[in-house]
Amino acid sequence: MTCPRCLYQQHVCLCSSIPALANATRVVIVRHHLERHRSSNSGRLAHLALANSEIVDHGGGENATLPTLDGAYLLYPLGEPAYTVPEPRPRTLVVLDATWSQARRMYRKLPALRGLPILRIPEDDREVERLREAPGPGMVSTIEAIARALRLLDGDEIAAPLEALYARAVEHARVTGRLAR
Repeated sequence: MTCPRCLYQQHVCLCSSIPALANATRVVIVRHHLERHRSSNSGRLAHLALANSEIVDHGGGENATLPTLDGAYLLYPLGEPAYTVPEPRPRTLVVLDATWSQARRMYRKLPALRGLPILRIPEDDREVERLREAPGPGMVSTIEAIARALRLLDGDEIAAPLEALYARAVEHARVTGRLAR
């Protein structure tokens, strides 16, 4: 049996490990429709932890209907990394939750995203285990990217619990034999 909330097997359910975080910066996760039912979808975990977040599904024949994006920045790997909070300060962070190739297609298919300023976070050289194998250096999961961006925007008290949740998810995946090699 799988948990209907976290999608992990009942004996390794993550729900009790999901923190309740009051993030100031709103997070809009635009999730590729094929990610919806994957237990390795870290965007869902971030959404479950972040009080000020929402998930909008995209694909499967329909384009996402995005909420109002006033004051929004797109978290995307283009441009120079941000080491300080950009001005004006982002009120909303839009995150593409998909494989890297799916995210590129989503970016092209959703014109509202192309007009947003880009927030690119600094890379982290730490070696960490992941739920899925990264296609290249510096490429991270959705929850890791959100944690890094919110560390910059909202502080460590939001980012650190997200990182701990992801580490717990990786540990649970190892227990169930679903860890990417």
